[in-house]
Amino acid sequence: MQIRTDIRDFLIENFLYGQDGGRLKEDVSLLETGLIDSTGILELVSFIEDKYGVTVNDNELVPDNFDSINKLAHFILKKIGGPGS
Repeated sequence: MQIRTDIRDFLIENFLYGQDGGRLKEDVSLLETGLIDSTGILELVSFIEDKYGVTVNDNELVPDNFDSINKLAHFILKKIGGPGS
Protein backbone atom coordinates (compact mmCIF):
# COMPACT_ATOMS: atom_id res chain seq x y z
CA MET A 1 0.00 0.00 0.00
CA GLN A 2 1.42 3.37 -1.03
CA ILE A 3 0.52 5.10 2.26
CA ARG A 4 2.63 2.63 4.25
CA THR A 5 5.51 3.13 1.82
CA ASP A 6 5.22 6.92 2.13
CA ILE A 7 5.23 6.71 5.94
CA ARG A 8 8.16 4.28 6.02
CA ASP A 9 10.18 6.45 3.62
CA PHE A 10 9.46 9.56 5.72
CA LEU A 11 10.49 7.82 8.95
CA ILE A 12 13.67 6.38 7.44
CA GLU A 13 14.69 9.69 5.93
CA ASN A 14 13.87 11.89 8.93
CA PHE A 15 14.44 9.69 11.96
CA LEU A 16 16.84 6.96 10.83
CA TYR A 17 18.86 9.29 8.56
CA GLY A 18 18.44 7.01 5.58
CA GLN A 19 19.70 3.92 7.44
CA ASP A 20 17.02 1.26 7.94
CA GLY A 21 18.55 -2.12 7.22
CA GLY A 22 15.09 -3.68 7.26
CA ARG A 23 14.51 -2.94 10.96
CA LEU A 24 11.44 -0.74 10.56
CA LYS A 25 8.48 -3.13 10.64
CA GLU A 26 4.91 -2.00 10.02
CA ASP A 27 3.56 -3.16 13.39
CA VAL A 28 6.43 -2.11 15.68
CA SER A 29 5.70 0.65 18.22
CA LEU A 30 7.41 3.84 17.12
CA LEU A 31 7.06 5.28 20.63
CA GLU A 32 8.19 2.26 22.67
CA THR A 33 11.26 1.74 20.49
CA GLY A 34 12.16 5.41 20.91
CA LEU A 35 12.14 6.07 17.19
CA ILE A 36 9.86 9.07 17.70
CA ASP A 37 8.99 11.26 20.67
CA SER A 38 6.57 14.15 21.12
CA THR A 39 8.54 16.31 18.71
CA GLY A 40 8.58 13.45 16.22
CA ILE A 41 4.80 13.20 16.46
CA LEU A 42 4.57 16.86 15.48
CA GLU A 43 6.82 16.22 12.49
CA LEU A 44 4.61 13.27 11.48
CA VAL A 45 1.50 15.44 11.79
CA SER A 46 3.02 18.07 9.54
CA PHE A 47 4.00 15.41 7.00
CA ILE A 48 0.52 13.82 7.02
CA GLU A 49 -1.27 17.15 6.70
CA ASP A 50 0.96 18.29 3.84
CA LYS A 51 1.07 14.96 1.99
CA TYR A 52 -2.59 13.99 2.26
CA GLY A 53 -4.35 17.35 2.64
CA VAL A 54 -6.02 16.47 5.93
CA THR A 55 -6.18 18.17 9.30
CA VAL A 56 -5.12 16.27 12.40
CA ASN A 57 -7.04 17.42 15.45
CA ASP A 58 -5.53 17.50 18.94
CA ASN A 59 -7.86 14.76 20.16
CA GLU A 60 -6.51 12.47 17.40
CA LEU A 61 -2.93 12.65 18.71
CA VAL A 62 -3.14 9.32 20.51
CA PRO A 63 -1.07 6.12 20.26
CA ASP A 64 -3.98 4.32 18.57
CA ASN A 65 -3.38 6.59 15.58
CA PHE A 66 0.38 7.26 15.65
CA ASP A 67 2.20 4.33 17.26
CA SER A 68 3.10 2.24 14.20
CA ILE A 69 3.18 2.41 10.43
CA ASN A 70 0.03 0.25 10.31
CA LYS A 71 -1.84 2.50 12.74
CA LEU A 72 -0.79 5.61 10.86
CA ALA A 73 -1.88 4.15 7.54
CA HIS A 74 -5.26 3.16 8.98
CA PHE A 75 -5.69 6.64 10.49
CA ILE A 76 -4.85 8.36 7.21
CA LEU A 77 -7.26 6.12 5.28
CA LYS A 78 -10.03 7.06 7.72
CA LYS A 79 -9.21 10.76 7.29
CA ILE A 80 -9.24 10.65 3.50
CA GLY A 81 -12.19 8.25 3.32
CA GLY A 82 -10.24 5.53 1.54
CA PRO A 83 -10.93 1.79 1.35
CA GLY A 84 -11.21 0.09 4.72
CA SER A 85 -12.01 3.37 6.46
